[in-house]
Amino acid sequence: MEDRINQENWQAIINNDTAYDGKFIYAVRTTGIFCRPSCKSKPPNKENVRIFQNAEQALSAEFRPCKRCKPTGGRLPDHEWVAQITHYIDMNYRESLTLDILADMCHGSPYHLQRTFKRIKGITPVEYVQQTRITKAMEYLTDSDKAIADIAKAVGMTNTPYFVTLFKKITGHTPTDYRQLNSNKHIMEVLHSGSKK
Repeated sequence: MEDRINQENWQAIINNDTAYDGKFIYAVRTTGIFCRPSCKSKPPNKENVRIFQNAEQALSAEFRPCKRCKPTGGRLPDHEWVAQITHYIDMNYRESLTLDILADMCHGSPYHLQRTFKRIKGITPVEYVQQTRITKAMEYLTDSDKAIADIAKAVGMTNTPYFVTLFKKITGHTPTDYRQLNSNKHIMEVLHSGSKK
């Protein structure tokens, strides 16, 4: 059964105390990953921590084992690790997401993360972050009247000129052109569907 985190468990987590391994497992809501108390990953925010008696409970609550400390005793398959990372990116694309931040959040080294992610997805983690942001921006451009700078911020890119450059690199259009093209396409669809009646 899940426990509330007490001061003793919290101290074990932030001190990476090996004496507590086997006594409890902790999971982090924001990453969806669970660890041994001795895990050397960055300490989580206390309010995001859930405590379980064992790995089976954490697994049944749909948390995934840490690749760094291997709390189930087994090695997490690379494709599952990459699925964790893509899920984390999909949920947090508005945040600052560098390779180092992703490696830290997903409990691996930046080098191993880069190599494994590219082998499985065909693109680097940073390219995946960029594609995710541009895809969301395309939705905003099609479905809202937000200013380009506001859309850039909404998808986690505070530098508007860089956003415009990246958008054009990925889509072949500037955000303004993309919005205009999709606006015209929508008008044509409406006119076309009206002429069928």
